[in-house]
This record gives sequence, structure tokens and C-alpha cells, in this order.
Amino acid sequence: MESNQIRKLFLDYFNSKNHNIIPSASIVVKDDPTLLFTNAGMNQFKDIFVGSNKPSYSRVVNSQKCLRVSGKHNDLEQVGHDTYHHTMFEMLGSWSFGDYFKKEAIKWAWEFLINICNLDSNRMYVTYFEGCSHDGTKKDIGSYEIWKELLPEDRIIAGNKKDNFWEMGDVGPCGPCSEIHFDNRGEKERALISGKDLVNQDHPQVIEIWNLVFMQFNRSSDGRLMDLPYKHVDTGMGFERLTMIMQKVNSNYETDIFRPIISKIENISNLIYGKEEKIDIAMRVIADHVRAVSFSIADGQLPSNTKAGYVVRRILRRAIRYGYTYLALESAFIYKLVDVLIANFGSYYTELNEQKELIINVIKEEEESFLQTLEDGLKKIQQIIIGKKNEVPAKDVFELYDTYGFPSDLTKLILQESGLTFNEEKFNICMQEQRDRSKKASKRKVGDWKVLISDEKTLFIGHSKLKSKLNILKYRKVENSGESEFHLVFNKTPFYPQSGGQVGDIGEISNKNEIIEVLDCRKENQLIIHIVKKLPQEITSEFTAKVNKRYRKNTSRNHSATHLLHESLRDILGNHVEQKGSLVDNKHLRFDFTHFRKIDDNIIKKIENHVNNKILSNIELIEHKEVLLEEAKSMGAIMLFSEKYEEKVRMIQFGSSIELCGGTHVKSTAEIGPFKILSEGSVASGIRRIEAFTGEASLDYLNNQTNIVDELSTLLKSKDVRSTVENLIARNKELEKQLKKVNLSNTSKIKDNILSKTNIINNIRFIAKKVDLDMQSMKNISFSLRKEKSLFLLLASKIDNKVILSLLISEDLISNKGLNASVIIKDISREINGGGGGQSFFATAGGDKFEGIQNVFLKAREYLKK
Repeated sequence: MESNQIRKLFLDYFNSKNHNIIPSASIVVKDDPTLLFTNAGMNQFKDIFVGSNKPSYSRVVNSQKCLRVSGKHNDLEQVGHDTYHHTMFEMLGSWSFGDYFKKEAIKWAWEFLINICNLDSNRMYVTYFEGCSHDGTKKDIGSYEIWKELLPEDRIIAGNKKDNFWEMGDVGPCGPCSEIHFDNRGEKERALISGKDLVNQDHPQVIEIWNLVFMQFNRSSDGRLMDLPYKHVDTGMGFERLTMIMQKVNSNYETDIFRPIISKIENISNLIYGKEEKIDIAMRVIADHVRAVSFSIADGQLPSNTKAGYVVRRILRRAIRYGYTYLALESAFIYKLVDVLIANFGSYYTELNEQKELIINVIKEEEESFLQTLEDGLKKIQQIIIGKKNEVPAKDVFELYDTYGFPSDLTKLILQESGLTFNEEKFNICMQEQRDRSKKASKRKVGDWKVLISDEKTLFIGHSKLKSKLNILKYRKVENSGESEFHLVFNKTPFYPQSGGQVGDIGEISNKNEIIEVLDCRKENQLIIHIVKKLPQEITSEFTAKVNKRYRKNTSRNHSATHLLHESLRDILGNHVEQKGSLVDNKHLRFDFTHFRKIDDNIIKKIENHVNNKILSNIELIEHKEVLLEEAKSMGAIMLFSEKYEEKVRMIQFGSSIELCGGTHVKSTAEIGPFKILSEGSVASGIRRIEAFTGEASLDYLNNQTNIVDELSTLLKSKDVRSTVENLIARNKELEKQLKKVNLSNTSKIKDNILSKTNIINNIRFIAKKVDLDMQSMKNISFSLRKEKSLFLLLASKIDNKVILSLLISEDLISNKGLNASVIIKDISREINGGGGGQSFFATAGGDKFEGIQNVFLKAREYLKK
């Protein structure tokens, strides 16, 4: 059975049990500071489990995209080295929110596997929680008794807290779980040792396929467990593992999920999977990683140097390194796998089809960029090797890893070619120190919520009000790297929480006796959290909240301007323009969008004028509240591809500009003020970024530009600054021409002088000379002598506390004597503690050992005596 049919089989089965089929949430997490990526099927329901939101349905089922490469769940290093770990995987999940519990969950899981999937029940083993005296939890007798009705007791195994008690984190909802394991070994192996003895022993063929979690407790920050008001079921089954079993193979990578990608890699590399372990690992790594990266980009996360973007870049670079090192693929190739991936997954995950061009272009540009970085790293290795006889310092190997992304195993291979090693133990110490620094920098201790008023939700009133009376519902203390802050939740709030690219509001809350500054406002699992440094003394009193009006107004100006900019870009550049990210604060706006070439300056001015004309038209805001999503689509509202929308949405309209948006806006476009584009540039392949000012910031910018012109006018003693500057530029060009003529004349004299001092060695004209020239002049002289016969020209110059070498070898010496300038200069530049390279006829090098120049000349001379 094909994998796509297996996924459908699961969804249809639970749909028949009155579960609503819902789509996968984005793999990229947006409103949860504790996560970068969705790492479990339950992530999108976290707010339901913690009680901050009510479920739309009491039973749901889906296939959730998950990524585990950081934090508590980090499978990255195992990926490719075994046959069942993955970075990105699909979690087939079924949930009950306060509805059914253990009996139904267990019986339906068994029925699906045995009656629907037709799996061999004799290969099944199940586990249940044995209890924990430390937590005061008892044995999960309920699950045990239900399993006894379905399979023999000798295949029901008691499991410890590590394996059979599931927790969302250090605090929060948790409960016992029951795992279903499958013995996928051949009959001969099964006869030798019982599968029961291999359960939870990391055996590649006796594997957990399904985990049934019974959420019934809430763990507080002091470790205590308390009963949840409602009991929930959260089940998760590994799609890739189930597919492996149903397709009767012994590796996830042999299923139709991965095999088409591996076949494409075989075709590109001209290598065969299954012949050599290192090659197999490399192909598995690449097949896994292209899936993770493609899905992440499709959900809106581009590779970058920070946070989630850094994780995506790290995964992609790991795939590139494996291809480069073990498959000898030294040019971009991973982007060529995307078509195969989408052919397999695109029918269910339609976002892949919609973002196909973007995915391919981003991956290709990242590959080409990193391959250049690898080249730079190789040059760095050559510099490190110089002068080393046995061992290279571990800190240098770590720097290669940390700065250039060079894995230690790749460095080890390169060093071995030169007969060198490094101390791997010291390298690991450097790695651990980095992890410790990172862990210390990101250490975050979150206290329990202290509830003051129960059973109330926060009402957001910030679209219409900036001031309000309120009460604090609950609060908690959070420590970040030794600094404390407090999080407050109100019964109603005018503060807009950071969302949709718009920063959170700032302001204050006050009562008769104190004023507390609100430093930020964020959203976490549907809670609107207000950040303060100081906890109010009279925490239960009534407060007056005031949003900083100026901050909000300037931020709203920028947000409304992004809507006008978005429409202008689509009108002028075309409908291919899609928003790929934004940032709006009180100082400026940043807008990322799809477009595959640099925008001409004249077009930039046209876009800017287009937006300003809409501003001057004083178009009034029309706010459409509680609009059905389908109705919004029919009205032509722009929607962001990476956003998940509710059934009812809010639409913001300025004339013909209509977008779904939850942010704050001006009442009419005239309030935005002057719109000024500051810059336009590339963020990634196919992604451009525009940054701009509005309102106060644009006026400050324009005034500053005027002041600069006035100062130049005074300095130049001319009111016509443009003409005066043009005359100065013309005069400067003329002087440069005259200077060039002088330099050419001097260069000609130097060339004649160099040729006059020639040594003949083995019928070769050998010239080795110190000169007082820059690199370009050395190159010019060398190239002017390129047609000379039997010439070996080596020049050395001191520039900016460095020694620069250039070597020219005439073509007849290359063909007749086998001399190679690139090879020779790499060797002789060791005498100046340097390194270099180039072409066979011309090469350059640099170093810092001035006293080594004479040895360079002597060593070069030896090449002519051979």
C-alpha cells in the first residue's frame, strides 16, 4: 500500500469514529516562546490542555508535520546513521478533549492496527506505566486491564517514568502513556530472542509505532502533580514507521516516502545505494534533510543566522556537507530533489505546490553560498596546516566548525591527507563549552501561574480603546539569565500583543498608589501576557491601563503603510508578489516579498509615489469584523500563505486594498504621513526586502536630508549643489586619467628594469625580485609579460604589514616542463607563513613573515633545477 493511502486510511478510520479531520498546523511555531518548531502533534492544542482556550471539537484527527532538531527532542545526530530517526516526520494523531478516555483510545488503536492495517498481532507488544514513588503516582491498572482483553499478558510490559509518563515540559499537563511496539524482524531472529526483551532498547526493528497519552495531571514548578479538571487523550503514531511495516521493508528509507528521493540522488551522483555504508548514510541524510528544509520554507521559515532560520540553515548545510564529502558533489544539487519530493507529498500538503518555485530558488542559493564557504574553509585549512608537523591545535579545528561549518570528520580527512591529526578530546571540550555557553545564555525559568480570579478570559479591546479599567487574573515570575520579570494577564486589555509582524504595545497600569510600566505585550497559547519588571504591591486592586498613544500611533502608521505597499507592489510588479514576512514598530516598517530580481531605482520611485498618492487620497479605514473566511476569499482579500485562519476573520480595507489582519491601523490613510523607502535588497533567493519610514520618522529623515544639502551648499560655497558636485566629479575623473598615465609610464619602466636582471637556470629565465607595488600593479606587470618565452617571474611586495607574492610562468614552461604556478606558490608561501593559489600560469599568495622572502626566492629556484 502506498504511503499516501496509509495516511488516508488513518484519517478515514478516526473520522468514522466521529473525529473531525483538521489540517496540520504550520511546522514553524509563531505564538509560543518555548518552541521554534512544532515537535509533537499536540503542539497546536497546547492552549486547550493548559485551559486557556476551548476546543472547537471534542474529537479531532490529523497528520501533523513535526521537526525535532533542538531542545529536549533533538534527533539530528542520529539521522541517517540509523534507519528510523528523522528531523522532519509526520505524526498521525487522534485526540479527545474531555470526551472519551483510556478504554476507547486503546481499543480503537488496536482495531485500526489489527483489523484495518491487517498487522500481525503476534508481533505486537504494549507498555503501560508502572507508577513512580517519587511523584506519588500509582500503577496504571486501568490501561493494563484493558490491554488484557486484547492480547496475552506476556506481551504487556510495565514501563518506567522515562518511557511511560509523558510530559509537555518541566511544568504543565502530563500523564501516563501506553506504547505500542512492533517486532519487524525476520522469523529466524525472532526465534533466537524474544521481542519482549528488545522493547525500548533502541533496536532498529523492534520499534515503538504508537504512543497513547492519557493527560490527567498538571505539574507545577515545584514538581507537584495535581488533577486536571478535564481528562484528555493525545495519541501519536509515526507515519514513516507504520509505512515501513505495512510495505514490509526493514528501513524507513526503503519506503516510497524516501526511495524516490534516494533514486534521484543515485542518478545525480552516479553512485548506488546499498553498496557502501558511508554512501548510504550520506544519501539518507540528504533524503531526510531536503524534506525538512522544503516543508519549513513552505511554511514561511527561510534559512537565516538566528533562531528558527538558523536551524533550517544548519539542516541544509549538514546535507550539503554529506554530499560534498561522501558523494563528491561539489556543486549545488539538493534543489534538484524538490520536484521528486513535491510529486510525493504535494497532493496532501498543497503548500508545497504553492511555494515550489520559492523552495527551489532558496535552496539553490543557500547551496551555492555554502559551497563558497566550504572553499573558504579549505583555504583556511591550508593556512592552518603550514608549519605543522604532527598535530593541528583542536581550537583551530573547532574554529573551522564554528565559523565555516566544517564538521570535524571532514577536517580529519583533509588533515590525514597531509599526515596530520588533531586532539579529538580537546575538540569535544571546545564543543561542550560552546553548548554550556549557549545553554546558560538561553536559560529561562518560568514560575507557576498564581491565579487571583478563576474562570475568566481576557477580552481584547485595543482596536477601539487605549485606556481601560481592569483587574489582574493571574501572574507569574520568569527569570532569564539571572534577570527577573513578571507576566500579568488581565480580564480585559487595550494592549495589542506582538503578532503578525507588529510589535506589542507599551504603556502603564496604575492605581491610587503606584504606577507600573508595561514594557511589552505578547501572546502565548492564546493568553495575552503583559511584561513588567515590578510586581504591583496591591495586586488584587483595580487598575487603569494606558497604552502609550504616540508609540501605538506610529506603529499603526507603519502597519497601515505595509498594506498600501503590498497592494502597490502587486499593481506595479505583478500578482506573483506575496508577503513573506514583515516587521512594524514605532520607528519603521520592513516588508519581505517574493520577486526574483533587483527592483530598478525608477520603479522604486514609482512604488513610493503610488503609496504616497493613496496616502494623499485620505482613504478611510473600513474594518470588517467576524467575516466568514469563504466570504473574505470571495471579496478578494489577501491572505498570508503561512497563517492559520479561524472560520471567522477580520478584514482591513483601504479602498481597493483588502487584507486579513488582526493588527492596529490608522482611521484614514492621511494619518500615515510621508512614506519614504530607505532601501530595497535581497533577503534570500526570490525574496526581496523593502524598509521604509512613515510619519514622524519620515519627516525626521527628510529634514535631515535637507540639512545635509544645506551644509554641502555652505561647504561648496554654491547654491547649485548638484552642478558643483558634477563638476568636481568630472575634474576628479580627469585627474585619475592623468594619474593612470603616470602609473603606466612608471610600470613600463619597472617592467624594463625587471627584465634587465634575469638569471638563466636550465635555459629558463628566472627573475625573483622585491618590488614596491600594490597587488594590481604586480598583476598588470605579470600579465604584460605573459607572452614572453621561458619566463619564471616571482615578485614580492610588502603591503599593509603583509607580504604579497605573485608568480607568472610562461605557457611553454607549463607544457614542456610541467611547472604549475598554483602548486608552486602554495609550497613556497609556507616560508612567509602564508598560503595562496591561482591558475597554472599565474598565482598569488600572502603571509606575514617578512624575513622569509629570501627563502621564498631560494625555494622557487630549486623548482628550476629539477
